[in-house]
Amino acid sequence: MTELSGYTGRLLRVDLARGEAWAEQIEPEALRLTLGGVGLGTYLLLRYCPPGVDPLAAEAPLLFVTSPLVGTAVTTTAKYAVLAKSPLTGFIGDSLSSSHLALELKRTGYDALVISGACAGWQYLVVTDDLSQPVALRDASHLLGLGTWPTERAVRGELAGRGLAGARTAVIGPAGEHGVLYATISNDGRHAGRCGTGAVMGSKRLKAIAVRGRQPVRVAQPERLRAANGRLIERSQGPATAKYRQIGTPANLLVFDRLGVLPARNFSASTFEGSDALSGEELLRTHHAQRVGCASCTIGCEHLYKTMDAGPEVQTRLEYESLFALGPLIGVGDPNVVLRLARQCDELGLDTISAGGTIAWAMESAERGLLGGPEGADALRFGGAEALPGLLDAIAHRRGALGDLLADGSRRAAARLGGGSEAWAMHVKGLELPGYEPRGLKTLALGLAVTPRGACHNRISSYEVDFSGEVDRFTAALDRGQMAADSEDRAAVLDSLIVCKFIRKCFEDFYAEAAELYEHVTGWATSGEDLREAGKRINLLKKLFNVREGWTRADDTLPPRVLDEPLADGAGAGERLTRAQLDLMIGGYYDARGWTVDGKVPDEALRELAGLDVAVAGLPAASG
Repeated sequence: MTELSGYTGRLLRVDLARGEAWAEQIEPEALRLTLGGVGLGTYLLLRYCPPGVDPLAAEAPLLFVTSPLVGTAVTTTAKYAVLAKSPLTGFIGDSLSSSHLALELKRTGYDALVISGACAGWQYLVVTDDLSQPVALRDASHLLGLGTWPTERAVRGELAGRGLAGARTAVIGPAGEHGVLYATISNDGRHAGRCGTGAVMGSKRLKAIAVRGRQPVRVAQPERLRAANGRLIERSQGPATAKYRQIGTPANLLVFDRLGVLPARNFSASTFEGSDALSGEELLRTHHAQRVGCASCTIGCEHLYKTMDAGPEVQTRLEYESLFALGPLIGVGDPNVVLRLARQCDELGLDTISAGGTIAWAMESAERGLLGGPEGADALRFGGAEALPGLLDAIAHRRGALGDLLADGSRRAAARLGGGSEAWAMHVKGLELPGYEPRGLKTLALGLAVTPRGACHNRISSYEVDFSGEVDRFTAALDRGQMAADSEDRAAVLDSLIVCKFIRKCFEDFYAEAAELYEHVTGWATSGEDLREAGKRINLLKKLFNVREGWTRADDTLPPRVLDEPLADGAGAGERLTRAQLDLMIGGYYDARGWTVDGKVPDEALRELAGLDVAVAGLPAASG
């Protein structure tokens, strides 16, 4: 096989049950058509995930995927993708995380790890660039019960004593060990959250994955790449990223509150009386500890905050979504409480959005008289912080009936509890909603309804259309379908190259300039239109995976509360998003994609996947 640049053209299959690993080739055409990251991962998931498999079954694969730009020094590209069939949604689960683990993974000489099977007992996996013995399994029974950071430190220390100093790790906390359906995978203090990939890793009795590689990353046109990267770095220090450098994503909270799109108290309100105290500006003034950044990043958007109350000081990273989910969503206005809860979620390995969303559902259920009893449910109330640390611990360990109930997420919890509680379970396809009020952001509402991952603002950043001022954000219109599809395609390219979303506004012409970076790395002639088509192709692959796993038109919807109740307060008080309005926009989206009115993929659309036939084999149900 011709030596590639940017890629290795190989993946490593790992069978945990047998303790064996072997390399397989990835055809260059498949790499070119899917780019890397989430795109390549989706293609591989279609290939290696058995149709209809239980996401927590041993044969369900867990994938770690890099991209051609990882390890090239292009700014913000030290990222990797994790994919699996999501135990939370039953559909595609794809998450991203960043920093040094991505670099080590790339230097092992593989574009992806495909892990299947389950260990007989708890172990951790070591992956290196040693071709004669690329993997080893080591006992992890002594690590059980440890939080994410202690696990990372312990594994790194053990490997340093075995000559693997500098190894990086992906680990699970207690939530992953106990199969919480929104458990995360953590590395370098960061998290591949959402979708429950930590539960998939835990089902394999895999406490950690350690990676050490020293293979160089080949670049086809190093001088041209250096010049293009230099321009991007210069822009990354300009006004397009100033908000992230100065305050970070918590800057969104006060803006959203003023616009009336800050969900509070389980989406029953769109403003929050404690927003000033929780604002990024106030956190910067009173709780800021330091600013940090991921490997290969020239923005430095991460901010560490510290508690300032009477308890022991806690420092933690805090993004807007965690601030929203552990603050306004559950009615908590004390920044010290939010910081402690965020740190606890990180240590336990819990996705903060799903944790907050599920607890908000439980609080409303308790206030309506549906949850109660001796296990602390009586203390569940919006704004009540006393019960929350114990509740998070109970969820992570599936302790007691309440902890076990909430460990499955709001959709399953509502189905078990009944009593009409499905009406205030705020999820799409089982994935809890992020911190944007759909009734005040109609284009985003469409994106949340249709994106394959479930309610996700990162896979379809159509909120940018609503915030642009170019459309009326309170109006539902047919043309929002094309806008949402375009946003989703661009996000797919960003997530596949993989380039950090925070640098997207540093491109003057995203597709053209991203194509230049890709060409300089790989040596393959690439145009902006090639990348635009790749984004469409990747989203089609995601759609096909979901269709294969049982998707129907009914899955593209929003929670009953969003569709049945008007906004109660804020700038959009009285505004509604009706089912007819959502259906209108969904119809426009399906039309933009070239699908049928029922959202099925006609046979002629599959021609976009020429060269990837193996990915669509056995999918007649996708045809309309």
